[in-house]
Amino acid sequence: MATRIEHDAFGPVEIPADRYWGAQTQRALGVFDIGHERFPVGLVRTLGLQKMAAARANLRCGVLPAELATSIVSAASELSRGLFDQHFPLTVWQTGSGTQTNMNANEVIANRANGLLGQPLGTKSPVHPNDHVNASQSSNDSFPTVMHVVTALELERRLKPALAFLRDAWAERAVAFADVLKIARTHLMDAVPMTLGQAFDAFARQVGHGVDRIDATMPRLLSLPQGGTAAGTGLNAPPGFDTFFCEEISALTGLAFTPNPSKFEGMGAHDALVEVSGALNVIATSLVKMANDLRLLGSGPRCGLGELALPDDGLTSSIMPGKRNPTIAEVLVQASLQVMGNHFTVTMANASSNFELNVAKPLLIHNLLQSIELLSDGCSVFAERMVRGIGIHERQLAANVDNSLMLATALNTEIGYEKVAQITRTALAQGIGTRAACIQLGHLSGEDYDRLADPWRMAVGPSPTRARPHPDAAAPSLPVDGPR
Repeated sequence: MATRIEHDAFGPVEIPADRYWGAQTQRALGVFDIGHERFPVGLVRTLGLQKMAAARANLRCGVLPAELATSIVSAASELSRGLFDQHFPLTVWQTGSGTQTNMNANEVIANRANGLLGQPLGTKSPVHPNDHVNASQSSNDSFPTVMHVVTALELERRLKPALAFLRDAWAERAVAFADVLKIARTHLMDAVPMTLGQAFDAFARQVGHGVDRIDATMPRLLSLPQGGTAAGTGLNAPPGFDTFFCEEISALTGLAFTPNPSKFEGMGAHDALVEVSGALNVIATSLVKMANDLRLLGSGPRCGLGELALPDDGLTSSIMPGKRNPTIAEVLVQASLQVMGNHFTVTMANASSNFELNVAKPLLIHNLLQSIELLSDGCSVFAERMVRGIGIHERQLAANVDNSLMLATALNTEIGYEKVAQITRTALAQGIGTRAACIQLGHLSGEDYDRLADPWRMAVGPSPTRARPHPDAAAPSLPVDGPR
């Protein structure tokens, strides 16, 4: 393999001839030989945006001459568009400030900028990775700035649209099944009637609240520490650099970034990112609840609850021919559990900050971005391949409603709790419906029972425009005494 020689403060370094990284990146490859986890390309490309904004801010401050600033912006723009993804070989496991990945970006951009100016790889002239690409910056403020920017972009461009898609899918199913009665279950036991539409509307609202929680984190997320340089004091950064930087990065991304008035807060801790992770953790718990509810309601098809008809994913068992499993729900649960675990790691990474610098930045942002990716992909797949295709088993739903002992709950205000308890005990003991038990005990006539214990009124209240559907094929598993 052909190589070239570059020099840094510690001497010569041999680098593959066609690679755009430089001496510091090559040294890091030999030092941090741990694991294989790499940053997602979104973070690498956001480094390109950050270096573009910094070069433009430096030009406005008079720190860089126009020719160098222009070449740096051009090279960084190519990086932001993914042209140099393969030139970022380092794993997440590196210095806790993200210094090596920041230097990786500086070196790639400097080499490309020099190439645009007619110079070969490794010359460091006229564009130097530290003096020019990293001008007015430190890894200590640049890397957390990138963490904020990439998180905001991933939330706005990936997760929020995926959540909106899932929310709308649930809302559509809620409307479609607004007139479908089912039995609510509390403590996993039969409760009073409700509609399937009500259950699905609750899911839609959970997802909608997830979007709201993300939006609530944005004011802190859009506040950037860029300009704090080494420790938060702004040493070697010209006046106005932080303001110009935020104007430039806002123009590049379309998001309203602002300078953090306390660079010390923005560099010494990453509370805003933990706040985002907390919102993701809530969303993950919501998704597990939804997925597990579907798994249970669709269980069967003959020996479970069997109320929902879940879409067929075309997969089956390795030993039981034709067996269908709720695989989409299962994979969403697994992804959501990973997000919950990531939140613990993000929490501990932030809690491990010392003095003026958090030194678990790579770990923190790696886990946070993985959470956003898993939730984005998981919500989209769940909405498209599960929620939008949910059907119902009408006969099973109707049978469960007819057989519920808790229909008698509606009689409480008419005959009192004790008599209703007697009705449910009798019905359960004799294997009959609560209507038959009520008449047998002499508490109410059949006509009065039907008037009071109407499942529709119990679920949605008086509604003269609604008529209770009762499929001809409905077949209760317990006997009832005549038509309802």
